[in-house]
Amino acid sequence: MQQETNGKAIAALVLGILSLIIPYIGLILGIIGLVLASSSLKEIAVTGQGGRGLAIAGRVTSIIGVALYGILLIIIIISLVAYSTIGYY
Repeated sequence: MQQETNGKAIAALVLGILSLIIPYIGLILGIIGLVLASSSLKEIAVTGQGGRGLAIAGRVTSIIGVALYGILLIIIIISLVAYSTIGYY
């Protein structure tokens, strides 16, 4: 007998992958993917559904996507600050 796969785990994996691929909205997709992955892991522990590996993969890809966009935002902010202070010296 095959276990039913948790739908939130599938959605978390899809959003995690999309957060790596789609520019500009990847940060938002990654955050939503993290929330869904955490929620699905809790549901899987309670109900015994399948999809734990999908939820973990969704969490990992979402973390990578959020981290990449976080680093990108920091670089953009630093470069804007550095560029705006060039005229004052």
